[in-house]
Amino acid sequence: MVSTSAGQNYRERALKIYPWVCGRCARDFTGKNLRELTVHHKDHNHNNNPADGSNWELLCIYCHDNEHQRFSEMREITTPDEQQAATSNPFANLKKMMDDK
Repeated sequence: MVSTSAGQNYRERALKIYPWVCGRCARDFTGKNLRELTVHHKDHNHNNNPADGSNWELLCIYCHDNEHQRFSEMREITTPDEQQAATSNPFANLKKMMDDK
């Protein structure tokens, strides 16, 4: 995790790295409406700001709100106690099946 450099926050850095286009709906932005383009943290951790911007994507305010709503609903539906590890491996016999052909 890399902290932001003095005087330059992650939004400013993301706007320099990425084209001014919403990553979901592909809406284009200009200086006139740029305030409607937000930086979304892919892992939902606002403290995770790598210098290469790999945890960010630019989303319009509508897509950003939708992403956070979906994430919130997903968290309400499943709790860590309800999540179980997979018990089967569908590719367990893949090598044998490929060898048989």
